[in-house]
Formats: sequence, structure tokens, C-alpha cells
Amino acid sequence: MLCLVVGAAALQVGWAQQDGALEGSLAAQAESDAAAAASQVRIDALADAASQDLQRWRVASQRRESLSIYNQQLERLIASQEAEIASLARQTDEIESIETGSLPLMIEMIDTLLALVAADVPFLLDEREARVAALRELIDRADVTAGEKFRRIMEAYLVEVDYGRTIEAYRGELRTGSEVRTVDFLRVGRVGLYYQTLDGAESGRWHASSGTFETLEGNARRPIQSGLRIARQQAPPELLQLPVQGPEAGR
Repeated sequence: MLCLVVGAAALQVGWAQQDGALEGSLAAQAESDAAAAASQVRIDALADAASQDLQRWRVASQRRESLSIYNQQLERLIASQEAEIASLARQTDEIESIETGSLPLMIEMIDTLLALVAADVPFLLDEREARVAALRELIDRADVTAGEKFRRIMEAYLVEVDYGRTIEAYRGELRTGSEVRTVDFLRVGRVGLYYQTLDGAESGRWHASSGTFETLEGNARRPIQSGLRIARQQAPPELLQLPVQGPEAGR
């Protein structure tokens, strides 16, 4: 009986020792698992950090490439702008040179135009003299280019050229001595300038030799009336039998 008790006691001691060893192994395994889990957390964190760093590097690399392309484009743009500035500087110098050389010519052209108006048949004098006066004002303006000034002068010359090949009717004042009357004028190119009073009772023409208007006979009244209607597009064109001053001897 004593042997059984001793054996049972020994068996309990053995089991207790085995339990203690198992508990130690489990504790060690738990510590190992915890350490492994902590290591995995650190590894995952490092992997995430590495991935983020790689992504940032890729973004920075792409941005660097874009900036490089942008800088190259800017360099070409700056080079183009510098060339344009140099070209504008040359053009400015050329314009100043052209304007300096052309200004005397333009002034002479305006003077010639005024002399032409003064020596010509006296039609639309107020309008034509005002055009020349406007050109004189234009030539002194600093905000108008030399090209624009020259263009305006040439336009005035073209208007004068057109007067020589057109027919025109207009109403204006006829000054004869101290008397001023409103009459209808008929201009046939530069060949003849005629007038007729508003009541149709008197007709006349400009006499270049005397520099005055002379009264015409009654048979000139109808052709002048026809010419006025044609010029106003109130009648179809027709042959007008108007008195014309012939060339003088020696001219």
C-alpha cells in the first residue's frame, strides 16, 4: 500500500514538472510570436515607407523631366523674343530714317496740292481747301506714322485725279462782285464748270482766262439743266452740247 502511494506521488511530481516545462515553452512561443509580429509590423512600416519614397521619387523624376522640357521651351521662347526685339529695334531705326527723309517730300506734296487747288477751276473750293488744311495738321502730329501720313496725302491726290473724269452737280454760293447767290453748279471733269440759278432764269460758266464767271445766252440753259439731271442720276446719260472754252493762241 505504501508503494502505491509513493508511486502516485512520484507521478504527480512528474506531471507537475511536465506542466511547468509546457508552460515555459508556451510562454517562450508567445514571446517569439509577439516579437515576430512586432518585426512584421516594422517590416510592413519600412515597406510602406520605401513604397512612398519610391512614389515620391517617381513624381520628382517626372517633374524634373517636365521642368527640363519647360526650361528648354523657355530658352527657345526667350531667344525668339530677343530676336524679335532686335528686329523691332532695326525697324524703328529704319522708320526714323525713312520718316526723316520722307517728311520734306510730304510737305512739298501738300504745298503742290494747295497750288493745284488754287490754280484749278474753282469747284468745291471749301471742301478741297479744308482737305489740304487737314493734311497740314496731320503732318505735325507725332502720334501718326509716316506711312499713314503718306497714305492720306496720296488719297487726297487720287480724289483730285477723280475730279478730272467725273461729272458732278452740287449747290453752292456764287460770288459776283459784292453779290452772293445760291446756285446749282455743274462740273464736267475739269473741262467746264457751269452754274444755273435756282429759278433757271440765268446760266453761266467759269471763264479761265478772265478768272471770273460769265453769263451765257439762253440757249445754254437747257443743256445745263440736262447735265444737272444726269449728274444727279435723274436722267440717263446723253450727249451734252455745252459751250467749252477753246485753247488760246500761243498755249
